[in-house]
Amino acid sequence: MPPETPRHFSMLRDFRAADFFTLGNGLAGSGAILSFMRFCAGAETRFFWIGTALMPVALIMDILDGRVARLRKEASPLGLELDSLADIVSFGVAPAAMAFACGLRGEGDALCLMYFVACGISRLARYNVTAASLSAATGKVRYFEGMPIPSSLLLVLLLAVLFALGCRDSELPLSVWQLGPVSLHPLSLLYVAHGSAMISKTLHIPKL
Repeated sequence: MPPETPRHFSMLRDFRAADFFTLGNGLAGSGAILSFMRFCAGAETRFFWIGTALMPVALIMDILDGRVARLRKEASPLGLELDSLADIVSFGVAPAAMAFACGLRGEGDALCLMYFVACGISRLARYNVTAASLSAATGKVRYFEGMPIPSSLLLVLLLAVLFALGCRDSELPLSVWQLGPVSLHPLSLLYVAHGSAMISKTLHIPKL
């Protein structure tokens, strides 16, 4: 028999309903990153707030994709991988971009933000390979090892409040430390702490 001719848009045809919510998550995160970049390019405050508003939208999409997958009983390996990729954009790179937009732009800040993103990537990869063993007894993952990556919205909330109060750039709390040729805002250390909490194996967070 001749090989089957690939269908047009065959990948999209294979998507489940939940996968489109996952894509919505990734699109919202991408939009947030681009909005923060636009703010940095032109200092138009509205773009900062657009980016900030898109991250809760990403969280809503992230919650809905899991709910839809469970209701329709259509969880799939593709959906799991899509979810992780979307999450690192929306809850890893986007919060780091927001921090940069707020003024965390020193060399030390960059290292802290890169560490945070690396922890997010590592945390999601670990979840993907351990989810089966964590759910072996009940069929459902009962807890997260380390802080789940959407918890980075706590950092987003903090930065949004500071920005609204006019605390940005040189007005950020605790000012800036000059460590030889490297400048570091102490506020960046919150990203280091949160990243470390994400990759912790001893911190167990119940999954609702």
